[in-house]
Amino acid sequence: MGNNLEQKLITELLEDLENDRLVLPTLPEVALRVRDTLEDENMGLPEVANVITSDTAVSARLIQIANSPLLRASRQIDTVELAVSRMGGDMVRNLVMSIVMEQMFQATSDATDRRLRSLWEHSTTVAAICHTLASKYTDLTPDQALLAGLVHDIGSLPIIARAEDVPDLLRNTDMLDSIIQQTHNEVGKAILSKWNFPAEIIKVAELHDDTSYDSKSTDYTDVVIVANLQSYLGTTHSMNEIDWNTVPAFEKLGMDTSINIVTMEGVGDDIKAIKSVLG
Repeated sequence: MGNNLEQKLITELLEDLENDRLVLPTLPEVALRVRDTLEDENMGLPEVANVITSDTAVSARLIQIANSPLLRASRQIDTVELAVSRMGGDMVRNLVMSIVMEQMFQATSDATDRRLRSLWEHSTTVAAICHTLASKYTDLTPDQALLAGLVHDIGSLPIIARAEDVPDLLRNTDMLDSIIQQTHNEVGKAILSKWNFPAEIIKVAELHDDTSYDSKSTDYTDVVIVANLQSYLGTTHSMNEIDWNTVPAFEKLGMDTSINIVTMEGVGDDIKAIKSVLG
């Protein structure tokens, strides 16, 4: 019976996704305004700073990030204006997107609160590892790798939200896990497409679980695949059973498969610090 119900729920979910009936999360206003302002050639960084300043919580977090190992600023940054001018447009856009992501993972009921919290915890761990991997092993942009790590499992959110309306599913955690596993990549791709994210980040949501992924050049999907596997080290998760020597992403990063980046000297502290800044 369980399997029939699971198949039925998956079919309904994917049909609703295809027909625009699945409720997808929307990006918070401040993130949209930052992006629009940066895309407007008549606007500059001062206007971007004004947009951010209008949101107290985002302002505070951006200043906190500006003074963290993410930026390695030589002196204290105490205003949004200074943070924005130090970071430049692309980094500001990526970091504001990253800051508002936390709002997405807020539960509307106690039943899903714990699950969303652990999903956010996993996403921040992967994001922090992504930032470190990108800066240490690739020419990719670390703050974009951070954002890629934060959104890689974003497709789980509407599925968890839907589970709130199906009490049997909320109680059956194994079935919910299985449904998420089978559908979150496709849903994630749809969310990031709706948000007009860059194609290279949309691809992360779609393909991060494919450990055989092998494109021509090193990209953000490779970084997230490696970070994801690293995040499961020492756990009972099925991803921890994968032989890293069979994963092309490690070779593309030029990374030794015996390395645990989280315990690497110096690097592990950076990962912890970046993770704590993400909340």
